[in-house]
Amino acid sequence: MKLITLTEKINSLFTEKEHIIIAIDGPCASGKTTLAKKLSETFDSNVFHTDDYFLRPEQRTPERLSETGGNLDRERFFDEVISPLTEKRDFLYRPFSCKTQSIGEAVSVRIKPLSIVEGSYSHHPFFGDVYDLRIFTDISEEEQKERILFRNPDKADRFFSEWIPKENAYFKLFGVKEKSDIVL
Repeated sequence: MKLITLTEKINSLFTEKEHIIIAIDGPCASGKTTLAKKLSETFDSNVFHTDDYFLRPEQRTPERLSETGGNLDRERFFDEVISPLTEKRDFLYRPFSCKTQSIGEAVSVRIKPLSIVEGSYSHHPFFGDVYDLRIFTDISEEEQKERILFRNPDKADRFFSEWIPKENAYFKLFGVKEKSDIVL
């Protein structure tokens, strides 16, 4: 589906609702953030990144990390982002900083007509049926590898040995791609 068709789909949703929530999930380096940015340039929207909700060091227990999709602080993401979005109210959220390994300053959010949740694990069943549109961005293994080596050469080994296998297990267990409304 091309962006123009996706734009038309979102406009169609606005004929039914004043506020919509979409989620963009898919493998790392598949274009989730780029798509969210392009959509936010087209629509009056807020973008929320699941990358801002990695587990804090004290949460990284063997039990939690053994869960499929367990490396996302989904409880805090639900409480701070998903819940206020579904209630259509302004709110504060606190992104996690991978650099400092701590939760940062609160970010104030004024609700907008479109809310975009972007990132791996955004379609996790823990969040329930809160999205008006689920998008899955796909990528070939070869292109994914090229992009990761280009943009994250210092972390490439960790992507290939840890993060990609965890994502793939999540996609498979929960049928993320198959349950998406749109696959790009």
